[in-house]
Amino acid sequence: MSELPESAADLPGVPDGFQRLWVPHRMAYLEANPSRGGEPAGCPFCDNPRRSDADGLIVARGEHCFVAMNLFPYNPGHLLVCPYEHVPEYLDLAGDALAEFTALTRQALRTVRAVSGCHGFNLGMNQGAIAGAGVAEHLHQHVVPRWAGDANFFPIVARTKAVPQLLEDTRAALAEAWGDHAEEPAP
Repeated sequence: MSELPESAADLPGVPDGFQRLWVPHRMAYLEANPSRGGEPAGCPFCDNPRRSDADGLIVARGEHCFVAMNLFPYNPGHLLVCPYEHVPEYLDLAGDALAEFTALTRQALRTVRAVSGCHGFNLGMNQGAIAGAGVAEHLHQHVVPRWAGDANFFPIVARTKAVPQLLEDTRAALAEAWGDHAEEPAP
């Protein structure tokens, strides 16, 4: 029987320093996502509003847009603002849909801040697959709450993100508080 190598450096290949967290349930998403080369199985942002709020992780619904939890959040309270219309870019929104997209983003900021006590936000849209959009064919804006000290070495060292609250618990808290944080009309 041969001896085991003394270190990973003695193994074939080039060690990269990453631990592997196996998440085979993500493969269904990757294979079905046309922007990743898979066959279209339906757009998640078109399909989502057809579900109940709890099943779709929907926090709020407007006439032209809705707000939902991100299924793979960076932090607790990571929301997505999406138009119902299947458009790929921000420039494709106009009129009432654009106004509501902006209003829901602002309300998301106020509601998440009130519920979670976060200290700041990352807001962003990845326009196109080349820019990192996971679902490039349907516009969505990320609203990611941030706290002082929330960035630690766990994602860097362990390549793992810890999310301390269940999505449904976060969704329920935000949905309950949503109406309390609507923008007051200008005088």
